[in-house]
Amino acid sequence: MIDYIKGQIIELTPTELILENHGIGYSLLISLQTYEAFELKTEAVAYVHHYIREDEELFYGFATKDERELFRLLISVSGIGVASARMMLSTLTSEEIRQAILSEDVNKIKSVKGLGLKSAQRLVLELKDKVIKGEGSETPALFKADGGALVEEATTALTMLGFTKANISKVMPSILKENPTAKVEEIIKAALKKL
Repeated sequence: MIDYIKGQIIELTPTELILENHGIGYSLLISLQTYEAFELKTEAVAYVHHYIREDEELFYGFATKDERELFRLLISVSGIGVASARMMLSTLTSEEIRQAILSEDVNKIKSVKGLGLKSAQRLVLELKDKVIKGEGSETPALFKADGGALVEEATTALTMLGFTKANISKVMPSILKENPTAKVEEIIKAALKKL
């Protein structure tokens, strides 16, 4: 399996990258995020997702491992194909997609061309827990298994104080990143400062 290709950018359009490595030109389908990351470069490292169906074989290229992991998470949802996932990554940033899933913002997801209400709802339903656990991300889990109960308890307390789960889920990753071993009361205090 190909993990990445490092080489010279021969051709770059908003949808395709041709990367030359040792005399071989690799054609990679890309999102606008990747296009913007490579726009001013002459060389690049593209992380690859190899897509094979009985009638076609394609390579998708990504500027970061994080974007590739999110792409793979998106295509794991039934009804979301590679074209829809690439369109999502072209329309929204990776962080906007994760926040829309965490906050159950179906309208933001539905704003992506080609995604209807049912697909957006299915995406939120199937991916919310996975995004919370850190799947589809290069970074470690947002809420580690042992700290999950603490985060849940802190979230419940903050909800009772009148904060929305969407706002709480936005600040929680940074709190846990700053202090991964925080106790419930420390998580709540840090969240109160950020909310």
